Amino acid sequence: MLFIRMIKESMIMSYNSLILNKLRTFLSLMGITIGIFAIISVFTVIDSLKREIRTSIESLGNNVIYIQKWPWEFGSDYPWWKYLKRPIPQIKDLEELQKRSTKTEALAFNVSTERTVQYKNNSLESVVIIASSFDFDKIYSFEIEKGRYFSSFESKSGAAKAIIGYELAKSLYGNEDPIEKEVKVSGSKIKVIGVFKKEGKSNFKRSFDNTVLIPINYARNILNVRNESMDPLIMAKPKPGISVNEYSDELKGIMRTIRKLKPKEEDNFALNRASMISKGIESIFLSVDLAGIIIGGFAILVGGFGIANIMFVSVKERTKIIGIQKSLGAKKYFILLEFLYESVFLSLLGGTIGLLLIYSGTLLTRMYADLNFSMSFENVAYGIGISVIIGIVSGFAPAYSASRLNPVEAMNSNF
Repeated sequence: MLFIRMIKESMIMSYNSLILNKLRTFLSLMGITIGIFAIISVFTVIDSLKREIRTSIESLGNNVIYIQKWPWEFGSDYPWWKYLKRPIPQIKDLEELQKRSTKTEALAFNVSTERTVQYKNNSLESVVIIASSFDFDKIYSFEIEKGRYFSSFESKSGAAKAIIGYELAKSLYGNEDPIEKEVKVSGSKIKVIGVFKKEGKSNFKRSFDNTVLIPINYARNILNVRNESMDPLIMAKPKPGISVNEYSDELKGIMRTIRKLKPKEEDNFALNRASMISKGIESIFLSVDLAGIIIGGFAILVGGFGIANIMFVSVKERTKIIGIQKSLGAKKYFILLEFLYESVFLSLLGGTIGLLLIYSGTLLTRMYADLNFSMSFENVAYGIGISVIIGIVSGFAPAYSASRLNPVEAMNSNF
């Protein structure tokens, strides 16, 4: 109980010292606040971007393989001239894969382009048109808010049906219900049977907000689906229990057979996966993390020196008081703790203000910039932990020098 009472008295004295020296306290707070704000804001932005990018990449499907002409992985020695001669995926490749693969759950061929779409007097330019085969919904992640997806018959027969994006429906139809109404694409009228749920912007996942999805067999009538500019690809998803590597080996063997490649010939197709993007992104974020630590570290260092300087001044100003305390029986650790409490409290207060500024910034960003920034509990813990450590490190030397003062010399001091 005596020890607890001494700690309480020490903390009260520290608090009173900070209150009596408001300007000095404010200047010290500014240094540590800027430091914590700098380092934790960098971590918050990076973590928020990581979460968004990972979510976007996961929506591509961790177990989905994309059969394309161009690979997603490349380095400084990227042999683009070699890939330029490769053939593009075609619908007949999809049909052969459906016949030969034993490990496939779903396969979809799709192309995409941009066109102007119309409804009565309303029109929008550069709207994304996606044409895909029936299994598109089994591979790609999306939700339909109104209406429905294509039936098997509509997809295979090439019915003039479409599913449109939320923002597109709002722009073309306003308050009208777009279901069973027509939308004109490339001069052809297509009946709307569904509206995608609003998704918002994303870094990697294609947003369906301004998109028209139509069956590939209908798209053949209004688009040149054999054109490379349409970005043709085949999406392949394995059955449950089949590993991506195992499935990739099967697809590779079938594609080499379809393309009639000899054993010594290189693949003239690419099997891409979402994990390829993840690896590249992680390496980039490691560099950004390091840069954030360095930048924030310098800011924290400046704040720490500011606290140490203020604490040395505080020791000088209270030299006589320290002498009186020691003459009345105060132990060295009591004096040490008194100044450490002051230093930690000062640092922690500055860090808390920095965290509050970051939190306010994330709220404003979400409200006005449409960016999903949020401060995680981990970053809050980092901010508090760093503040406490900086307070201890910065205040230890002044606190230690105060605890070692001779009581007689301290009371006779001119300070």
